[in-house]
Amino acid sequence: MIEWLMEPLQYGFMTRALLTTLIASVTCALLSCWLVQIGWSLMGDAVSHSVLPGVVIAYILGWPFAVGAFIFGIGAVALIGGIQSTTKIKSDAAIGVVFTSLFALGVVLISVTPSQTDLSHILFGNVLGVSVDDLWQVFIIGLLTCVILVVKRRDFTLLAFDPTHAHAIGINVRLLRALLLGLLALTVVITLQAVGIILVVAMLIIPGATAYLLTASMGRMLVLAAVATSIAALAGVYVSYYADVSTGGAVVLAQAVLFLAAYVFGPRGGVLPRLTRRRRAARDRIAAATPAPGPADSATPAPGPAESATLAVPNPDERGRNEAVHTRG
Repeated sequence: MIEWLMEPLQYGFMTRALLTTLIASVTCALLSCWLVQIGWSLMGDAVSHSVLPGVVIAYILGWPFAVGAFIFGIGAVALIGGIQSTTKIKSDAAIGVVFTSLFALGVVLISVTPSQTDLSHILFGNVLGVSVDDLWQVFIIGLLTCVILVVKRRDFTLLAFDPTHAHAIGINVRLLRALLLGLLALTVVITLQAVGIILVVAMLIIPGATAYLLTASMGRMLVLAAVATSIAALAGVYVSYYADVSTGGAVVLAQAVLFLAAYVFGPRGGVLPRLTRRRRAARDRIAAATPAPGPADSATPAPGPAESATLAVPNPDERGRNEAVHTRG
């Protein structure tokens, strides 16, 4: 067993892939808890797809991919907010217009950009090709994002559940939302290295949804999401090594398996516990509606007044015989 676990770690690219996937997964898991609570899952999808042209332009200009991705991620959020504030278009429509347009722009730029590097790795991820510099970049951005999320966790939680109260006690709700969206853009940047743009949205939604089915406490939700996604990252990397499949796809499938387990067995929203509670409630209602037998029900009932009167009235034939005997006597 130890040899089986240690064999992939003998290779430097597998060690870097494992560390990168763990850092990206934990960062996504913490952020996904608030995205699920606020209802910003579609926003994560929009930002993850909108960074594609930024990555391609950064490659053309010789910049780090993270710079271009972050600029276009923030730009996408600004465009969505601008469309919402200046038109009557609803948020889901504005998100759809922005991220599909920017994603299409990125696809066009990839098709016309001469490159010795396969830019399709941006779409599907290339975690096995992560260099030492890339790993340090992922570590620094991931650590910064996690620290901010943990330090501001109370404010983010209040924003998710009661933004009106947050504004009433003096919290700048607009600035807090902007900070959370900026952290979303940073998280997308580091996750691109692990799973690519297409699978980023899965890592931004599945961990938070899984933890949501397990607990109602926000603190425990953060811990469970991080633990579950770490297990999925380890399982996905090892499965991809021994089965020779895509690492990013294997990690996301492992997260999907954990979500399925929480969906079926989760104590808060699982299917089986919910059915058990319904059956128990139905039995309790039936028991409450059925009266319990008392001690008088098993004894012979005493005769009522009508029955006593009936017993007191003699039989007519018997009364006639008595009169005849009395006459003869």
